[in-house]
Amino acid sequence: MSDALVIIPTYNEKENIEAIIRAVFKQEKEFHVLVVDDNSPDGTATIVKNLQKEFEEKLFLKIRTNKNGLGKAYLSGFKWALERNYNYIIQMDADFSHNPEDLIRLYESCAKDNFDVSIGSRYVKNRVNVVNWDIKRLLLSYFASRYVKVITQIPIFDTTAGFNCWKRNVLETIQLNKIKFVGYAFQIEMKFKAWKHNFKINEVSVIFTDRKKGESKMSGNIIYEALFGVIKMRFNGLPK
Repeated sequence: MSDALVIIPTYNEKENIEAIIRAVFKQEKEFHVLVVDDNSPDGTATIVKNLQKEFEEKLFLKIRTNKNGLGKAYLSGFKWALERNYNYIIQMDADFSHNPEDLIRLYESCAKDNFDVSIGSRYVKNRVNVVNWDIKRLLLSYFASRYVKVITQIPIFDTTAGFNCWKRNVLETIQLNKIKFVGYAFQIEMKFKAWKHNFKINEVSVIFTDRKKGESKMSGNIIYEALFGVIKMRFNGLPK
């Protein structure tokens, strides 16, 4: 039984899902994988089901009937993990923008260095580690993180990062049922609540590489939520 679970949310990721699962299982550290699929019409879940025969008791699948946001998918995965004996829960995209070889570094930041949250950061100390993004998207992401840091005063460079490792007790403490945001701002709210609860957070420098296969799920509504949601979050503080 592994003490660490990697949660991979998917919607139409048939081009990437088998390769990313195999890459996770190739790591020297044993991780389990939970794929949370939003009922992908392209057959992503079928691919995972076939792989479960090869990776019994290591690969799990949760199918949601509605596609209602990345945050909801992760919350579903977090709750699944907390019902089981995982002490470290890691978020990771299916499209190889997050390098599976960095999983052990995120895990060890929590398991060995005793941080409560570790963030796979693209912008540690203002260095930009992003490959294959066009300049508009790069600037949007970078300045969004700067904007969040100014508004909330949170001492994190990459507040919008989606490659994160959480200790079990963090997820148990921050009241997942009260998480309000479902899109881009979900990543911010999770970090904000962990920080307000005085958990120790570490940023691990990683290189983020834009997807080569499949389509990006970024939308204008997600950006709007992030820009205006953090203002509400800052002035509402931390609800108990």
